[in-house]
Amino acid sequence: MPLLPGAEPFRHRAGPVGVLLVHGFTGSPQSMRPWAEHLAAAGYSVSLPLLPGHGTRWQDLQVTRWEDWYAEADRALRELSAECEQVFVFALSMGGSLALRLAAEHGDRIAGLALVNPSVRSDNPASVLLPVLRHLLPSLPGVADDIAKDDSVELGYDRVPLHAAWSLSRLWRTVQAGMGKVTQPVLLMHSPQDHVVSPGNSALVLARISSTDVTELLLERSFHVATLDHDAGLIFEASLDFVRRLAPVAAVEVDAENHTG
Repeated sequence: MPLLPGAEPFRHRAGPVGVLLVHGFTGSPQSMRPWAEHLAAAGYSVSLPLLPGHGTRWQDLQVTRWEDWYAEADRALRELSAECEQVFVFALSMGGSLALRLAAEHGDRIAGLALVNPSVRSDNPASVLLPVLRHLLPSLPGVADDIAKDDSVELGYDRVPLHAAWSLSRLWRTVQAGMGKVTQPVLLMHSPQDHVVSPGNSALVLARISSTDVTELLLERSFHVATLDHDAGLIFEASLDFVRRLAPVAAVEVDAENHTG
């Protein structure tokens, strides 16, 4: 199937510090593209892959599983790590689960995590029915486009394929079991008014990870897809400050290039 316009992956090769960005479930790189471009403009190497089954039609996501999404994120991380001295992982929603899994598995290869409204559990009591329901119904109404800003739109599926949703629940279980292995610095940004992922998800991340360098930032003016919402600028600048603090040599190199260029 052809990609939806705007769902294309994004890649920018630049300095010795790289950032991998991971989009959410039923979404696409479009929700992260402005963030990726902001980082690229600041002089960082950037990789924003398209996860399998996304960016085309929901039926394509139906035949994928969390292991497929994780494998693509892992591949992109290894590719970026081969080119850069330090690599950070930034993520939205389900991408947050994949980022936490990467951090638990790769350890020091990841310099830090910036998570926006990470999705690590379900708050819907009906989710316990997924193992059976997925064999009875192909999909349910979608969860995309939860944005407060009137002129902003997320490119995502209008249906949630239930086989894939069931697999997402398996990912959450795996990620929760491994959160204690996450020791990297973490910038966690979440929206109190999120109609897709409850604040309990961020609370669970903060309670379970072993990181000692943790910054929590509330996105008061945004809904779930905060990277396209009123607080997008706040996210971009806070994450840049996060990288500059943890990779100061690269920040100096980028500033020097900006002054001489």
